Amino acid sequence: MRRLMNLSFGLAFLIYVLSACETKEQEKHLSVEGVIDKAITVLYQTRNEEELAALTNEQAFALFSEEEKQTLSSKHWMFDVSVPVVVSVIRSIKQKDIPFWLENGGFTKTGMTLKNEMTTYEVWQKEFDSGRVGLGINGFGNYGLHYFVSVGPQNRDDKLVLSNFFPENQYVGTMDNGAFTYHDWDELVLEDVPAALQGQKLLTTIRGRGVETHLVGAFRKTIYPSSAIPDQVMLTWSSNPATGIDIQWRTDTTVNNGSVVYWEEGSSEMFSVNAERYTMEDLRLMNDRFCNRFTAQLRGLKPGKRYEYQISPENEWNEKYKFTTEEENDSFSFIWFGDTHYSPEWGKVANVAFRNHPDAAFYTIAGDLVSDGLHRDQWDELFAYSEDIISQRPFMNVPGNHDNRLGLGAKMYRDMFSYPGNGPDDVNQEQTYAFTYKNSLFLMIDATSPVEKQTTWIENQLKNSDAIWKFAVFHFPPYNWEEPYLDIQKEWVPVFDKYHVDMVFGGHIHYYMRSKPLKNGDVVASYNDGTAYIISIGIPSKTEDFINEPYAELRKMEGQFYQYIEIDDNQLIYKSVDSDNNVIDSFNLKK
Repeated sequence: MRRLMNLSFGLAFLIYVLSACETKEQEKHLSVEGVIDKAITVLYQTRNEEELAALTNEQAFALFSEEEKQTLSSKHWMFDVSVPVVVSVIRSIKQKDIPFWLENGGFTKTGMTLKNEMTTYEVWQKEFDSGRVGLGINGFGNYGLHYFVSVGPQNRDDKLVLSNFFPENQYVGTMDNGAFTYHDWDELVLEDVPAALQGQKLLTTIRGRGVETHLVGAFRKTIYPSSAIPDQVMLTWSSNPATGIDIQWRTDTTVNNGSVVYWEEGSSEMFSVNAERYTMEDLRLMNDRFCNRFTAQLRGLKPGKRYEYQISPENEWNEKYKFTTEEENDSFSFIWFGDTHYSPEWGKVANVAFRNHPDAAFYTIAGDLVSDGLHRDQWDELFAYSEDIISQRPFMNVPGNHDNRLGLGAKMYRDMFSYPGNGPDDVNQEQTYAFTYKNSLFLMIDATSPVEKQTTWIENQLKNSDAIWKFAVFHFPPYNWEEPYLDIQKEWVPVFDKYHVDMVFGGHIHYYMRSKPLKNGDVVASYNDGTAYIISIGIPSKTEDFINEPYAELRKMEGQFYQYIEIDDNQLIYKSVDSDNNVIDSFNLKK
């Protein structure tokens, strides 16, 4: 009897599991994500590349069934309201195509408008009973300013409660002048808010959310598609640089396994490490939608040794596949860049730096490695231009706002690199991290993540380090002529002052600037007392209409640069070099 009961229970459980899986699959199919994924898959099967590139808004609309259009009209943004409400959808007048569901779904265009410094918005309204409110997509194009929402009770005396949001973690603000609407650009605030909307509940979003349903002008090609031959071979550190290194590479999806064979230079003894595989998707990359990325972590290496390596399934050794572990002395050098934006011009300068300074232990970019961090074709180009460097020197970077594009996150960045997982708990791991190389501490900070959530971590790293030299690398420079970052000045600079960070490297503002020694925001007598804040740019640039910076020691408003830092125990030599191989800035420090 017990056995029969167990069989009955097992059968019931199996039916439950299958039913749950079917329900989950149906939910995915009826979600906006599922509907768009299905449409793109069908497009790949039925249209060539020229037709995909020429897709119109009308053609995109015709792809969907009535049921799917209903999903696109009501499941992009959802929430519950406790009382009858008026919902205002507030969209930019610069967006060419009005979302199809507004008028079809009973919304009425009002005469109300409001604005920010980028655009003027028009207001569409509809009344809803208490219960579930469902709103539709931003459109099939990827207009960069997504609509936002204001909600007010139909009866002013009713107490309105909003709940059960999709997407989750919805921020609810108050409609008024000075309110921000986009979390990825909270300095962009509202002006001329109509009195009828003031005081209502404001549902904010991110600018880039329209990417979710991007079909018109969405499809791209990479000029470096993956193949069965490993490429994009790259070194990074996620452990002690004296005894470990990570090796990453890419193949197409026909290759499911990979490993690294390595040996100490001059030795016949070989070792092998299996790699972890991850399949990466770029949904709109029409000639290389999927690829496999591999990461092999080499551990137990000998300090100060030269190693050679080979990537399976390749059978021939590549003479460029070499690396050196950290030596037991305090002499080394490294190279860093400001914004690179996957430019071939940066690639030229980077390779000049590599030839000029074969001693450099590693390379660093202070954010904005590419221009759109969710476009894998741009990463393909970045890696192609630097392939001879990053296969021989660790590539240690931080994300910028373009890598963390329009608030959509930097997942592709995290998927590309293997970095230490020792960052603050409230920030995505491997976007902020720290590593020590010989006598120097490097704080690699993601300035696109919340500033205040990283201050304690920064202080703990500095407080617990006995490094002679301390460097901080992050994208947004706290001192610059165009857009000073007062939040960073308030949160991080006092900590840099307290523990005397020697140099802060940044980018974002496309020019070169080295500050005078700064402490507490004031110029002091020596870099032994204050910090050098340095901004650079790795691509050709020219800045005009700039204003004076009294804290600046040197500025270059035109050019393209790399920086070379050489350390020998308690002495440091700094150089900045332009694209013509001229040293445009240099100084020495001694402790």
